[in-house]
Amino acid sequence: MSPPTEVAGRYRIDRRLGAGGMSTVYLSTDTVLERPVAIKLLAEHLAEDADFVARFRREALAAARLQHPNVVQVFDSGRDPASDRHYIVMEYVDGPSCADLLRESKRLDVERTVRILRDACHGLDYAHRAGVVHRDVKPGNLLVADETGFTKLADFGIAKAAEQTRITQVGAVLGTAAYLSPEQARGEEAGPASDIYSLGVCAYQFLAGRLPHEYSSLTELALKQQQDGVEPIAAQRPEVPRELDQAIRLALERAPEMRYSSAIEMAHALEAGFHGESTAATQALAATDFSRDPTAATHALRTRTPSAPTPARERTRAPTRAGRAPTRAAGRTPPRRRRRRLGGFLALLAVIAAVAAVGIALLAANDQGVRTPNSGQAKAQIQQLRDFIREHSR
Repeated sequence: MSPPTEVAGRYRIDRRLGAGGMSTVYLSTDTVLERPVAIKLLAEHLAEDADFVARFRREALAAARLQHPNVVQVFDSGRDPASDRHYIVMEYVDGPSCADLLRESKRLDVERTVRILRDACHGLDYAHRAGVVHRDVKPGNLLVADETGFTKLADFGIAKAAEQTRITQVGAVLGTAAYLSPEQARGEEAGPASDIYSLGVCAYQFLAGRLPHEYSSLTELALKQQQDGVEPIAAQRPEVPRELDQAIRLALERAPEMRYSSAIEMAHALEAGFHGESTAATQALAATDFSRDPTAATHALRTRTPSAPTPARERTRAPTRAGRAPTRAAGRTPPRRRRRRLGGFLALLAVIAAVAAVGIALLAANDQGVRTPNSGQAKAQIQQLRDFIREHSR
């Protein structure tokens, strides 16, 4: 079906800006206020899912409450009676997305990267304090305004509306797999720390010109997220300050509680890192085994007391009983412990296969450096993962 020429009797469709599995975005004109706007028309098949439509409306209302210089504002939403299409009317940002910038240049300037990330952190911090989690932070949702140079976060809440819809298809925008946090891949509820991880993936890609975990299959990505450390950015780009490198990779810790306690804390660490300085959070990272083994950045032994969460600036290595060094430093891990670790790891992979089988497979077709599998490939990869679990659980 061809797109309508007008929406809700007020918004004139001018031209298409982009399209995805869930929606198509058009540059439009608000004929009442005489200003350009961006209109997102949801895919027609989504209207068949009443639960999705209800969630979509709730999330649109939550996003409309966000008014911040670093958040794309939502002006209006509803259903167009003439075309029976659901729509969102948003602020039009005249400028490229970070996905566009990566297509033009494999890596971004260090100073510009820090400005983009700082703005994104401020937008996320504002949204998180308002109780809204983005859930789909990726280069395509970071828009850079030509006139002001500000970075604005787009598509707040849309990923949450899509998470539980019964209507899914390969190519739908449920969050590109490479930018999902480990807890999202396990099918757990996303929180502010998930957005911080996703922004950390963007930051790493902007500077290193590659993803923290490059992969050719979903099975490989799941294994790398759980087993591999993150290579220092300096290995790809030596001019990046070590402190900035550490600040970015602190956002990529596997465990949510080991990342920044807030997006604004991340912004401060990035600013300090750009000037060759460290904050309390990045100093804690540097004090771990990471300084001797760069690949162990995500294995830091910093913990928080469950009954009384410790602020990020006070994070330290967990003490050991009777002053003894951790078992890992004393020698090889005993076989029984290795079996327990393997069993827990395999259980985790089972969760990934069972809960995130569809969500992690739906890769946005226009993202950088990630191949989009078709449904047959996704099923084959999921089956490989299950076979791996069965073989190693005997």
